[in-house]
Amino acid sequence: MSYREKIIESFHEILEMNSLDLLVDEIEDDTILLESGLDSLGFAILVAQLEMDLDLDPFVLMGEPVYPHTFGEFVAIYDKHL
Repeated sequence: MSYREKIIESFHEILEMNSLDLLVDEIEDDTILLESGLDSLGFAILVAQLEMDLDLDPFVLMGEPVYPHTFGEFVAIYDKHL
């Protein structure tokens, strides 16, 4: 499984754990994160889950904090630090 697939899988797991619905048909690179069904707490949980699964928290490694707006930007942050 690629890390991108792992991110998508974890995204769906966090939605399910929090009894939330995916608000888009499919998660694509241009999916706006805050319109996807997860709120900021959900994303914090997602990042924590990915840290355990991938042994990486790229947001800690950043010199300047960035909040991604789209799913593609979110994946690119992981891509840059893997």
